[in-house]
Amino acid sequence: MKNEIGFKNSSQADKALEFIVKWGLYSVALIPLVIFREFLSPFHFGKVVVFRTMIEILGVLYLALILKNRRYLPPRTAVFWVVTLFTLVFGITTLTSFDFYPSFMGTFERMGGWFTFAHFWLFFVMAIGMFKTREDWYRLINISLVASLLSAFYGFLQRTTDLNFVLGSGGRSRIFGTLGNPALFAGYEIVNIFFALAMLLRRQVGTLPRLFYGFVFFIGLISVAMTAVRGSILAVVVAFLVFLFLYARIGGNRIIKWGLGSALAVAILFEVLLILNHNNWAFIKNSGFFSRISDVSFNVRTVNTRFWAWQAGIEGWSDSAKTVILGWGPENFNAPFSKHFNPKFFTGSGAETLFDRAHNMFVEVLVTMGIIGFAAYILMFVVLFKVLSKLKQSLDGDDKIISCALVSGLIAYLIHNQFIFDTSANYVVFFIFAGFVAFFSLKPKNENTPEVKPLEIFGAGARYSLVIIAAIVVIFSIYFTNITPAVANYTTTRAIVASWPQTNNQPLAIKRYKVALTYDTFGSYEIRHRFANYLLENFSKIPASEKPDELFLYGIEQVKKNLVRKNDILPYLYISRLYIILGRNDPKSPYNDMALQYSLKAKGMIPNFVRTYYEIAQAYVNKNDYPSALKIFKESIDLNPDTGLSWWYYGLAQLESGNEQGGIQSLNTAISDSIESPYDPNESDYIRLINYFVDKKNYQKLLESYQGLVRAKPNIGEYHFRLALLYANFRMINEATAEAEKAKALDPKLTSDVDSLLSRLEQAR
Repeated sequence: MKNEIGFKNSSQADKALEFIVKWGLYSVALIPLVIFREFLSPFHFGKVVVFRTMIEILGVLYLALILKNRRYLPPRTAVFWVVTLFTLVFGITTLTSFDFYPSFMGTFERMGGWFTFAHFWLFFVMAIGMFKTREDWYRLINISLVASLLSAFYGFLQRTTDLNFVLGSGGRSRIFGTLGNPALFAGYEIVNIFFALAMLLRRQVGTLPRLFYGFVFFIGLISVAMTAVRGSILAVVVAFLVFLFLYARIGGNRIIKWGLGSALAVAILFEVLLILNHNNWAFIKNSGFFSRISDVSFNVRTVNTRFWAWQAGIEGWSDSAKTVILGWGPENFNAPFSKHFNPKFFTGSGAETLFDRAHNMFVEVLVTMGIIGFAAYILMFVVLFKVLSKLKQSLDGDDKIISCALVSGLIAYLIHNQFIFDTSANYVVFFIFAGFVAFFSLKPKNENTPEVKPLEIFGAGARYSLVIIAAIVVIFSIYFTNITPAVANYTTTRAIVASWPQTNNQPLAIKRYKVALTYDTFGSYEIRHRFANYLLENFSKIPASEKPDELFLYGIEQVKKNLVRKNDILPYLYISRLYIILGRNDPKSPYNDMALQYSLKAKGMIPNFVRTYYEIAQAYVNKNDYPSALKIFKESIDLNPDTGLSWWYYGLAQLESGNEQGGIQSLNTAISDSIESPYDPNESDYIRLINYFVDKKNYQKLLESYQGLVRAKPNIGEYHFRLALLYANFRMINEATAEAEKAKALDPKLTSDVDSLLSRLEQAR
């Protein structure tokens, strides 16, 4: 069957424009390979900036084509209407959003928002308008398969090499290709796997192309397995079971059926053996990859955090009639998540406590776009399945095979999206998929069907005016929404690099941060917090010439600009911490009261967020108000008693307030295995305890503190030497000798002192 919707008698200018637009659209399939390694969010930012720029330029050229000739208009199929409907609903829920700006423009980290999504819709519209033949779509899919293959090879380099030019290299156990996240990469590869399967099993395909499709298919499966994303692996297995069932029903090749079935059976059997022997086989325990894919317990923390995030989102969705119908707004999942925060998320420093996405597309859409968005989202898939089911009834054998593969791929995509969300690369392949299905929903053109004559929609003057206006708008759009954010982003990373220990050029870092902060762009929110974080991490390194106190006040004023974000406690916490640093040496400093003002405000907004209690308590510690500090630290423990860090802070406050016995007991609880998330003290923690116990002349605890210090920093000779001295004072001769020898080996400068100690120890034997 030839499904051609072609037209003749195009002008040379039309043909030239058609060629440019077509190949521009083909090149979009390569967008998943784009990485801006010198930028914040290197795997997302560059993809979207390049994509939006390309689509806007192509959009002007496409506008010129459709104004001249209506044959380039997109066919209004059911797929077109449901995709357009969802895009419109996306826009409506952006307008009614809890916080409009991120809903519209997104963030540096995710590069989402309606503005970007509208570009994907335009890509879809142009693709179905320009690609009129089966060969057009096959070419686009082939380019997507090449991109997926290259992305997989990039992932293999991450696993097997330590090359500087490969971001994420160094023998990582879970690859993420050119997408920066194993789950996102797996989702991208899954769609391409079923593209490859559809192309591979067609009857009308040559030997070399078949080898290529088979190779892409095989490499795709390997790459998904190497992500160790359990939800994605489950999606592939279920989808292949569906495919085998559908393929058998259309009378598929028996050898292929048995081959795929046998391979799938072996894979399932192997996974079952891994699961049954999860705690028995040594190679599973010693492998991060095998231990992950064999662990299907619901008690795994990553599984629990997903459930908690979904629960918080659903509770937020049901907050009001507006949120039920229209949701909180795209890119605003963090608002209901924070409002209904589960304290179990917080396990200490580095804990994942700010979910900006639900990690489930269905929950994400329901919570952020409400019932109308959820209905529009589901309707897209209903229509896609309906079109593909009709295609399976085709008389053409290849169409039946394509239908089976695409139905299975769509099922895999839906299962996979139960555990993750979509970003730019995933949207690229999804809209290619949707466009391909839309093409098949068109009625085949009969040779006797009269050809629709191309018509000019507007006169030449009006056409030129509209195209010129569109070009001017695009120039401004590219500059303000792509170039300016890119400059701000890059300037920020140059500031970060300047602050690194190996560079340690703090004046240059400060200068570059200040320049980055002058750009008024959608990434300014993140840049302000980056600057605040820089000040907090490097305040002891900032030279006096930079006037640190004034710099902190400048940083506070910058972060205050982020307070316009509703229900967002993060800027409040940054401001509070910056004031705490300013007031740390003066109990009567007004900065401590200002810190309390902002941290208490944050506590009132989100009462269950554990970190907020630390900021409040530290401000009270600065004021020497230990009863209030202890009360707040105890409240943080009550929120989640299994967080060792809370017990540690509580114990330190008890020590400083004079309750040595209670403090020691709390510190022991903090590091005890009796709680789920014990605290692992660092070098500064032990030094703080050492200074306290030296002052209190508690030598037993001093000894224990030095033992902890050498465990935390085993390669510092001075620490081993001081521990040796303590052992000597306790007449623990063997232990003192061993520590003294370690100190001498680690730091030759200590040789004289160590030899003198060893001599005394020998005499004491």
